[in-house]
Order: sequence, then structure tokens, then C-alpha cells
Amino acid sequence: MTVSILIFLPVIAALAVLLFKNESAKYAALFFSVVELAIAGVFLAKFVPDATSQFGIDVPWLPQMGIYFKAGIDGISMIMVLLTTVLVPLIILTTYKHQYKNANAFYALILFMQAGMLVVFTALDGFLFYVGWEAALIPIYFICGLWGGENRIRITIKFFIYTFAGSLFMLLGMIFLYLQSPNQTYDIVDLYRGARLATGHSSLIFWAFFIAFAIKMPLFPFHTWQPDTYTEAPSAGTMMLSGIMLKMGVYGVIRWLVPIAPQGVMSWQNVVMGMSVIGIVYASVIAFTQKDGKRLVAYSSIAHVGLIAAGIFAWNSQGLQGAMIQMLSHGINVVGMFFIWDIISRRLGTRTISELGGIAKVAPQFSIAFLIIVLGTVALPLTNGFIGEFLLLNSVYQYNIWFAAVAGLTIIFGAVYMLRMYKNVMQGTTNELTATFTDIHGSEKLALGIICLLIIGLGVYPQPILHISAAAVEHLIYIVKVSR
Repeated sequence: MTVSILIFLPVIAALAVLLFKNESAKYAALFFSVVELAIAGVFLAKFVPDATSQFGIDVPWLPQMGIYFKAGIDGISMIMVLLTTVLVPLIILTTYKHQYKNANAFYALILFMQAGMLVVFTALDGFLFYVGWEAALIPIYFICGLWGGENRIRITIKFFIYTFAGSLFMLLGMIFLYLQSPNQTYDIVDLYRGARLATGHSSLIFWAFFIAFAIKMPLFPFHTWQPDTYTEAPSAGTMMLSGIMLKMGVYGVIRWLVPIAPQGVMSWQNVVMGMSVIGIVYASVIAFTQKDGKRLVAYSSIAHVGLIAAGIFAWNSQGLQGAMIQMLSHGINVVGMFFIWDIISRRLGTRTISELGGIAKVAPQFSIAFLIIVLGTVALPLTNGFIGEFLLLNSVYQYNIWFAAVAGLTIIFGAVYMLRMYKNVMQGTTNELTATFTDIHGSEKLALGIICLLIIGLGVYPQPILHISAAAVEHLIYIVKVSR
């Protein structure tokens, strides 16, 4: 059993979903995504949490150009596979109350996007990684462009130009390393060796990869595409972008950037740490001023990603472990938060916070789910957000106490604007608009229930997740240490 089944099943599923019409398309998409989750569960059950790459596939693709279809799963990849396979069925479930024109194409694109992201998270060949990187971009471009809001065309073109331009820098970096590698291949081991041979160009290699990953995350000041895209995209598209796709950039930094350009990272470490910390404060301050709930969550996401980036570039085991579990936690929380605003928008026709209030009085189950997601987002102890942020802040503190002091503001600021948002939306008296709000039921209750269970479960007992990635993280730190 190899990782190829995880990669190709969503492609086959997407083609099959295209054959279904209307309502049946979403049921087929959910079925295939649950099957994919079950297969990921089998991989997890057979996975040995050491530093090796398992369930590998390595077959010639374009061997005359040194390109192989090589992929596998280690502890770091396993976390990302779990993130992807858990969130995709949840995201599909959140769409059940929507009616989409050409629904079969919409759900097929989601499954195609899942396949591309799984290629990114398992690729052990640089060219294959790049193919997956671009393949995941194409479906979300059509999802946003065809089913997005009023300004979807302008916003989607901006998003595409940003991400595609960053990808070209990464491709140039890959080609340069290929030419430097001893065996003239894109194999990840050869690229690591090629980077060591090209130490005089370490800064150029660093920026070639960093720009691509920073745009995707997005990291300040490469973030300007994100709030508009998240706001204009359909809710499922926003969830795919924020819950999973931005983790491609974070994963790229861990798996490719730092091991490939360790000298470049050392040269620019303070600059990137400064960018990350500035992004935390900047996004938090902007979040305070937002009147649209979905846009507030978008800026909150930038702040959280800034902390993850700071923890990674501190480059110690606490930071990497914190980044791994925080990517999983952030994905769950942000999908839950965008689903909350999707429910409010669908029922009331607005996302303006000042027009809401008193919803808890008429929808108690919804208010409890909303509160649990908010508490996970602000990293309350015994919720999933706490352990990741604790480890990340610990790692930044080990690097520089002043960076840690400023980065810690993300917890304070986040608590203030998130709890204030909850108060303004859910507490107080109902008005003519919110008095008509109905409580959650059916697929809404199921999706929010699963999200809340994950938030509490990971918060109470995060050790299994940390155990999965621990050996792979330590091995990666060792590789970088030797390279330096």
C-alpha cells in the first residue's frame, strides 16, 4: 500500500462526481472524501512514528530530465495528510444548505484541489512538489472566480497573479539546485546536497523559495491578496484556502526552504522574525477595526500564521512541534469560524457585526458551538489552540525575549477582538433582524459538533499528535545542523 492511493483517489473521485447531477453530487463528494479519510486512517494505524519516510512510491516520470514520481509519508507529512483528509469532508458537509449552479463541477474542483495538496504534502521530488503546488492553485481559482461574490473576477485575478508569480521564483530556485545537484535530479536529498554545493548563492536560493511560501501563507507584507480573497470567495473556497491551502506555505518552509538554504536562513533570520512579529501586531490591530465578521477572521488568520512563522524560523524542536500541531488546530478553528459566519450570512443576509446581537437568546446550541470555536481560536487552556501557541511562544522566547514579548500580543489582542465580536453578535437583546434567527440543525449541527469535539479533544490530549511528528522534527533539525 503506497501513498499513490491517497493522491489518485481524489482525482478519480472528482471525475466520478462530474457524472452526478444537482443534489446527488454533494452526497457523492462527501462519500468519496470520507473514503479518503478512512484510507488515511489506515495509513495512520500502520504508521511507525520514526524519522523514516513510509508508504513510498518512486517510479520514473521523465527520467531523462531527472524527474521521478517520488512521494512518501513521514511524521511531518502525516500531520498534513490528517489535516487535509479530516477537513475536506467537513468542508463539503458545511455546503449542504447551499444550492450551487453546476454543483458537480464545484465539488469535483474541491476534490481535485485535495489531490493537489496531498501531492504537495507527500512529494519527495522537487518537480513533483512544484506540480502539486500549481495543481492545487487551479481549482481554487475557478471556485473563487465562478462561485464568489460581486468582485470575484478582480479579486481572483489578483490572487492568481500573486501566487503564480511567487511560484515562478520557486521554480527558478528548483532549476538552479537541480543544476547544482550531484546526480542531476530533483530528488529532495539531491536538492539538499546541491544547496550545500551552492553556499555562495544561499541568499538567492533563500529568497527564491521564501517569496513563494510567504505569499501562500500569507506572511506580512505579502498578505494583501488574502483578506479580499477570503471575503469574496464562497465559504467552502475560503475554508479550503484558510484551513488547508495556506499550510502549503508553512509546510514548504519546514520541508524545503530551511533544509535547502540553511545558510540563507541564518543570514536573513532576524529579518523574517521581524516580519512575522510585525505581521502579528499589524493584522491584530486591523482586525479590531473590521465591521465584516468574515473579514475579521481573515485578519485573525494572518496574525496566527505570523506566530507560526516566527516559531519555525526560531528553528528549535519546540517551535517545529508547535507549528505542526498549530497548523492542525488553526485549520479546524478557522473552518469552524468561517462556517459560523456562513450560517449567519445565509440566515440573515449580512455579516456586519453592528447589525447583529442577541442571537444566543434564540439559538442556544449555535451560541455554544460559536463560543467553543472562539475559545479554541484565542487559545484557552484545554482547547486545541493552547498547546501550539504555548510551544511557539516558548520557541520564540528561546530565540529572543523581545520578539517573544511582542509575539505574545497575538494572544491578548486575539482574545479582545474575538470575545468582543462574540459579545456584539450573540449577547444583548435581539432586534428585528436577529429575532428571526433559527438554531442549527441537521448537517450544520453535525459539522459544528465534530469541530467542537476536535477542539476539546486535541486540547485535553494533544500528545498523540505531538508523538507522530516528534522523530521527524528532530531528524530535520539534525539535517540542518549538519548542513550549517
